[in-house]
Amino acid sequence: MRTHSAAIRCPTPLIAASAVFLFCAGTCSADPFFFSTGNPNNLMATASRPDVGAFEIESADDFVLTHSTTITSATFTGLIVSSGPAVPTLGQIVVEIYRVFPKDSDVGRTSGPPTFSTPQVPTRVNSPSDVALDTRDSSAAGELSFTTTQLSASFTAANSVQPGGISPKPNQQTLGNGPLTGEELQFNITFTSPFLLPADHYFFVPQVQVTGGEFLWLSAPKPIVPPGTPFPPGSTDLQEWTRDANLDPDWLRVGTDIVGPPPTGGAAPTFNAAFSLVGTTPEPATILLVGAGLIAAWWSRRKPGR
Repeated sequence: MRTHSAAIRCPTPLIAASAVFLFCAGTCSADPFFFSTGNPNNLMATASRPDVGAFEIESADDFVLTHSTTITSATFTGLIVSSGPAVPTLGQIVVEIYRVFPKDSDVGRTSGPPTFSTPQVPTRVNSPSDVALDTRDSSAAGELSFTTTQLSASFTAANSVQPGGISPKPNQQTLGNGPLTGEELQFNITFTSPFLLPADHYFFVPQVQVTGGEFLWLSAPKPIVPPGTPFPPGSTDLQEWTRDANLDPDWLRVGTDIVGPPPTGGAAPTFNAAFSLVGTTPEPATILLVGAGLIAAWWSRRKPGR
């Protein structure tokens, strides 16, 4: 806690710089940010749910920010699959943001370079980190709200990773749990409390709790095609990863590890997942203005006699 006397000693230039920052945050224009992996396809559906009444499952796909960005809304598309005669009902929705391993991770529990394997998984290279960087939860006041849009009353994914379908090595390659049919829904998320993220490589993890059924996130084309948006030059579009409570803190690649190469030979498939993000980034002029104000404050503070 800052004391009253500390506030009095704060140099005038620093106060001015802070005022400039607050003014710009409130009044300077910002550039829009938009990212999308494109329309969903029917190649894969992966379970993803919070730890409400059942063990947690997380499925993750990546995105890159080249500037500090405020994420204000998102969409993701998946299947709602009934587990009985009753109509499934939606409950809690959680959205998590992870950074890329080795950030936010215990590297010491891995084999180290180059594979960073663990007793449970072949590699942690390019996986999400051990723990989430930030989270928004519909059950917490003021964090997120959502609506849904039905895209199809019946949609079939050619393969799936369902609850119970994730196994540690050496049994990680299950080939998947096979085709799955359900109602195709787009989830429209508004972050009442936006994500404020610096430039970095991240993973997006949506989780949906369903009473009387399951949510499975649908795949999207990899490589990304229109109307999806390409990754920034110099960055790599990583494949989808997944884990459940039993595999935590490790992750498996949905295509490379779980599905694996086809029996006839060739490379294993890789998947993106269907989602989009909307937000804003500060204009370069705003960044320069704030930076100049903070530099001026620092310079004033270092002058003799101040």
